[in-house]
Amino acid sequence: MFLGIDHLVIAVADPGDAAAQLERELGLAATGGGRHDALGTFNRLVWLGDTYLELIGVFERALAERSWIGVPTVRMLEMGGGLVTWAIATDALGADLAALRAAGSDLGDPIAGERRRADGAVVSWRLATPRLLGPSEPPFLIEHDSASAEWTPADRAARLALAHPLGGSVRLEALELAVDDVSRTIPRFARTAGLRFRPSLTGGGSRDAGVGGQIVRLRPRRGGSGSAVIRLAAPVPEERDVELLGCRWVVRPAR
Repeated sequence: MFLGIDHLVIAVADPGDAAAQLERELGLAATGGGRHDALGTFNRLVWLGDTYLELIGVFERALAERSWIGVPTVRMLEMGGGLVTWAIATDALGADLAALRAAGSDLGDPIAGERRRADGAVVSWRLATPRLLGPSEPPFLIEHDSASAEWTPADRAARLALAHPLGGSVRLEALELAVDDVSRTIPRFARTAGLRFRPSLTGGGSRDAGVGGQIVRLRPRRGGSGSAVIRLAAPVPEERDVELLGCRWVVRPAR
Protein backbone atom coordinates (compact mmCIF):
# COMPACT_ATOMS: atom_id res chain seq x y z
CA MET A 1 0.00 0.00 0.00
CA PHE A 2 1.24 3.47 -0.85
CA LEU A 3 1.96 5.50 2.30
CA GLY A 4 2.86 8.88 0.80
CA ILE A 5 5.75 10.71 -0.80
CA ASP A 6 8.86 9.14 0.69
CA HIS A 7 11.53 11.57 -0.43
CA LEU A 8 12.69 14.07 -3.03
CA VAL A 9 16.15 13.63 -4.54
CA ILE A 10 17.86 16.98 -5.18
CA ALA A 11 21.24 17.06 -6.95
CA VAL A 12 23.78 19.46 -5.44
CA ALA A 13 27.50 19.97 -5.93
CA ASP A 14 28.24 19.59 -2.21
CA PRO A 15 25.55 18.19 0.13
CA GLY A 16 27.15 19.79 3.19
CA ASP A 17 27.21 23.24 1.62
CA ALA A 18 23.66 22.77 0.31
CA ALA A 19 22.45 21.77 3.77
CA ALA A 20 24.00 24.90 5.27
CA GLN A 21 22.35 27.04 2.59
CA LEU A 22 18.96 25.43 3.18
CA GLU A 23 19.21 26.10 6.91
CA ARG A 24 20.38 29.68 6.38
CA GLU A 25 17.74 30.58 3.78
CA LEU A 26 14.73 28.55 4.94
CA GLY A 27 15.44 27.39 8.48
CA LEU A 28 15.43 23.68 7.56
CA ALA A 29 18.10 21.61 9.30
CA ALA A 30 19.80 18.51 7.90
CA THR A 31 20.21 15.89 10.61
CA GLY A 32 21.38 12.79 8.78
CA GLY A 33 23.04 11.37 5.71
CA GLY A 34 25.92 9.19 4.61
CA ARG A 35 27.42 7.39 1.61
CA HIS A 36 26.03 4.98 -0.96
CA ASP A 37 29.32 3.10 -1.29
CA ALA A 38 28.16 1.02 -4.26
CA LEU A 39 26.57 3.94 -6.13
CA GLY A 40 29.23 6.66 -6.03
CA THR A 41 26.93 9.13 -4.27
CA PHE A 42 26.62 10.67 -0.81
CA ASN A 43 23.98 12.80 0.86
CA ARG A 44 22.58 14.90 3.65
CA LEU A 45 18.98 14.41 4.73
CA VAL A 46 16.37 16.91 5.88
CA TRP A 47 13.56 15.12 7.70
CA LEU A 48 9.96 16.29 7.40
CA GLY A 49 8.34 13.61 9.55
CA ASP A 50 8.65 10.36 7.59
CA THR A 51 9.19 12.29 4.36
CA TYR A 52 12.64 13.68 3.68
CA LEU A 53 14.69 15.79 1.32
CA GLU A 54 17.78 14.03 0.01
CA LEU A 55 20.56 16.45 -0.96
CA ILE A 56 22.66 14.17 -3.14
CA GLY A 57 26.16 14.64 -4.52
CA VAL A 58 28.75 12.50 -6.28
CA PHE A 59 31.98 11.34 -4.63
CA GLU A 60 33.15 9.09 -7.49
CA ARG A 61 31.88 9.99 -10.94
CA ALA A 62 33.00 6.78 -12.67
CA LEU A 63 31.05 4.71 -10.15
CA ALA A 64 28.04 7.04 -10.22
CA GLU A 65 27.84 6.81 -14.01
CA ARG A 66 27.18 3.08 -13.65
CA SER A 67 24.53 3.30 -10.92
CA TRP A 68 20.77 3.72 -11.18
CA ILE A 69 20.71 6.97 -9.16
CA GLY A 70 24.15 8.22 -10.15
CA VAL A 71 23.30 8.54 -13.86
CA PRO A 72 20.37 10.97 -13.44
CA THR A 73 22.22 12.77 -10.63
CA VAL A 74 25.25 13.44 -12.84
CA ARG A 75 22.93 14.56 -15.63
CA MET A 76 21.13 17.02 -13.35
CA LEU A 77 24.41 18.35 -11.93
CA GLU A 78 25.59 19.07 -15.47
CA MET A 79 22.42 21.17 -15.85
CA GLY A 80 23.19 23.11 -12.67
CA GLY A 81 21.45 20.94 -10.09
CA GLY A 82 17.87 20.53 -8.94
CA LEU A 83 15.24 17.82 -8.58
CA VAL A 84 16.50 14.48 -9.91
CA THR A 85 13.54 12.26 -9.09
CA TRP A 86 11.22 11.37 -6.22
CA ALA A 87 9.96 8.27 -4.46
CA ILE A 88 6.68 6.89 -3.17
CA ALA A 89 6.83 4.93 0.10
CA THR A 90 5.13 1.54 0.26
CA ASP A 91 4.80 -1.06 2.98
CA ALA A 92 4.26 -3.88 0.46
CA LEU A 93 6.66 -3.47 -2.44
CA GLY A 94 6.18 -6.98 -3.80
CA ALA A 95 2.38 -6.78 -3.91
CA ASP A 96 2.31 -3.23 -5.29
CA LEU A 97 4.88 -4.09 -7.93
CA ALA A 98 2.95 -7.18 -9.06
CA ALA A 99 -0.30 -5.23 -9.36
CA LEU A 100 1.27 -2.36 -11.27
CA ARG A 101 3.12 -4.66 -13.66
CA ALA A 102 -0.09 -6.54 -14.37
CA ALA A 103 -1.55 -3.19 -15.46
CA GLY A 104 1.41 -2.42 -17.76
CA SER A 105 3.96 -0.69 -15.51
CA ASP A 106 7.61 -0.70 -16.60
CA LEU A 107 8.91 -0.76 -13.01
CA GLY A 108 11.92 -3.05 -12.76
CA ASP A 109 12.73 -5.87 -10.36
CA PRO A 110 13.32 -4.94 -6.71
CA ILE A 111 16.81 -3.65 -5.90
CA ALA A 112 18.26 -3.89 -2.39
CA GLY A 113 20.09 -0.80 -1.21
CA GLU A 114 21.87 0.56 1.82
CA ARG A 115 23.57 3.67 3.14
CA ARG A 116 26.30 3.74 5.76
CA ARG A 117 26.03 6.59 8.24
CA ALA A 118 28.97 8.39 9.80
CA ASP A 119 28.31 6.53 13.07
CA GLY A 120 28.63 3.19 11.26
CA ALA A 121 24.93 2.32 11.37
CA VAL A 122 23.48 0.91 8.15
CA VAL A 123 20.15 2.00 6.69
CA SER A 124 18.59 -0.52 4.29
CA TRP A 125 15.68 -0.66 1.85
CA ARG A 126 14.31 -2.20 -1.33
CA LEU A 127 13.13 -0.23 -4.32
CA ALA A 128 11.84 -0.55 -7.86
CA THR A 129 12.58 2.03 -10.54
CA PRO A 130 10.96 2.85 -13.89
CA ARG A 131 12.95 2.70 -17.11
CA LEU A 132 13.68 6.45 -17.02
CA LEU A 133 14.29 8.71 -14.04
CA GLY A 134 14.01 12.47 -14.21
CA PRO A 135 12.22 15.52 -12.81
CA SER A 136 9.35 15.08 -15.30
CA GLU A 137 9.29 11.28 -15.18
CA PRO A 138 7.24 8.92 -12.96
CA PRO A 139 8.61 8.15 -9.49
CA PHE A 140 10.22 5.02 -8.11
CA LEU A 141 8.84 2.95 -5.23
CA ILE A 142 10.70 2.26 -1.99
CA GLU A 143 10.09 0.07 1.05
CA HIS A 144 12.27 0.74 4.09
CA ASP A 145 13.55 -1.99 6.39
CA SER A 146 11.76 -1.23 9.66
CA ALA A 147 14.46 -3.09 11.60
CA SER A 148 17.33 -1.00 10.22
CA ALA A 149 18.61 2.36 11.38
CA GLU A 150 16.26 5.36 10.95
CA TRP A 151 13.10 3.28 10.52
CA THR A 152 12.52 1.66 13.90
CA PRO A 153 9.45 2.86 15.87
CA ALA A 154 11.77 4.82 18.17
CA ASP A 155 13.49 6.54 15.23
CA ARG A 156 10.18 7.52 13.68
CA ALA A 157 8.81 8.86 16.97
CA ALA A 158 11.93 11.00 17.41
CA ARG A 159 11.42 12.50 13.94
CA LEU A 160 7.89 13.56 14.78
CA ALA A 161 9.30 15.64 17.63
CA LEU A 162 12.00 17.26 15.48
CA ALA A 163 11.88 21.07 15.57
CA HIS A 164 13.55 22.87 12.67
CA PRO A 165 15.26 26.24 13.22
CA LEU A 166 12.38 28.05 11.50
CA GLY A 167 10.30 27.30 14.58
CA GLY A 168 9.01 23.74 14.71
CA SER A 169 7.91 20.75 12.66
CA VAL A 170 7.58 20.98 8.88
CA ARG A 171 5.60 18.83 6.48
CA LEU A 172 5.63 18.39 2.73
CA GLU A 173 2.22 19.26 1.33
CA ALA A 174 2.81 19.07 -2.41
CA LEU A 175 5.37 18.49 -5.12
CA GLU A 176 4.71 20.43 -8.31
CA LEU A 177 6.34 19.25 -11.54
CA ALA A 178 6.57 21.22 -14.78
CA VAL A 179 5.95 19.06 -17.86
CA ASP A 180 5.76 19.84 -21.56
CA ASP A 181 2.35 18.24 -22.08
CA VAL A 182 0.16 17.43 -19.08
CA SER A 183 -2.32 15.33 -21.05
CA ARG A 184 0.45 13.09 -22.42
CA THR A 185 2.27 12.85 -19.10
CA ILE A 186 -0.73 11.67 -17.08
CA PRO A 187 -1.00 8.24 -18.79
CA ARG A 188 2.71 7.54 -18.12
CA PHE A 189 2.33 8.33 -14.42
CA ALA A 190 -0.87 6.29 -14.25
CA ARG A 191 0.64 3.28 -16.01
CA THR A 192 3.97 3.34 -14.15
CA ALA A 193 2.86 4.20 -10.62
CA GLY A 194 -0.92 3.88 -10.65
CA LEU A 195 -1.48 7.58 -9.92
CA ARG A 196 -4.91 9.03 -10.70
CA PHE A 197 -5.12 12.72 -11.57
CA ARG A 198 -7.94 15.23 -11.29
CA PRO A 199 -8.21 18.90 -12.29
CA SER A 200 -6.28 21.04 -9.82
CA LEU A 201 -8.00 23.79 -7.88
CA THR A 202 -5.03 25.97 -8.86
CA GLY A 203 -6.32 25.97 -12.46
CA GLY A 204 -4.10 26.77 -15.42
CA GLY A 205 -4.36 23.28 -16.86
CA SER A 206 -2.69 21.65 -13.83
CA ARG A 207 -3.71 18.22 -12.56
CA ASP A 208 -3.36 16.79 -9.03
CA ALA A 209 -2.94 13.25 -7.71
CA GLY A 210 -3.11 12.27 -4.05
CA VAL A 211 -0.28 10.20 -2.58
CA GLY A 212 -1.15 9.41 1.01
CA GLY A 213 -1.90 12.81 2.52
CA GLN A 214 0.22 14.69 -0.02
CA ILE A 215 -0.28 15.98 -3.56
CA VAL A 216 1.71 15.58 -6.75
CA ARG A 217 0.82 18.28 -9.24
CA LEU A 218 1.60 18.31 -12.96
CA ARG A 219 1.59 21.79 -14.44
CA PRO A 220 2.22 22.99 -18.00
CA ARG A 221 5.77 24.22 -18.51
CA ARG A 222 5.60 27.88 -19.49
CA GLY A 223 8.55 30.14 -20.24
CA GLY A 224 11.09 29.95 -17.44
CA SER A 225 8.80 28.07 -15.03
CA GLY A 226 10.65 24.76 -15.34
CA SER A 227 11.78 24.32 -11.74
CA ALA A 228 10.07 21.85 -9.45
CA VAL A 229 8.03 23.57 -6.74
CA ILE A 230 8.29 22.13 -3.23
CA ARG A 231 5.35 23.25 -1.08
CA LEU A 232 5.81 23.02 2.68
CA ALA A 233 3.67 23.85 5.71
CA ALA A 234 5.44 25.15 8.81
CA PRO A 235 4.91 27.35 11.89
CA VAL A 236 5.82 30.58 10.11
CA PRO A 237 3.93 33.91 10.38
CA GLU A 238 3.70 34.50 6.63
CA GLU A 239 4.30 32.72 3.34
CA ARG A 240 7.82 32.55 1.96
CA ASP A 241 8.73 31.94 -1.69
CA VAL A 242 12.41 31.25 -2.44
CA GLU A 243 14.45 29.95 -5.40
CA LEU A 244 17.13 27.66 -4.00
CA LEU A 245 19.14 24.59 -5.09
CA GLY A 246 17.50 24.53 -8.51
CA CYS A 247 13.98 24.40 -7.04
CA ARG A 248 11.30 26.83 -5.95
CA TRP A 249 10.35 26.53 -2.28
CA VAL A 250 7.01 27.81 -1.00
CA VAL A 251 6.56 27.68 2.78
CA ARG A 252 3.12 28.62 4.04
CA PRO A 253 1.81 28.97 7.59
CA ALA A 254 0.55 25.63 8.89
CA ARG A 255 -3.16 25.50 9.59
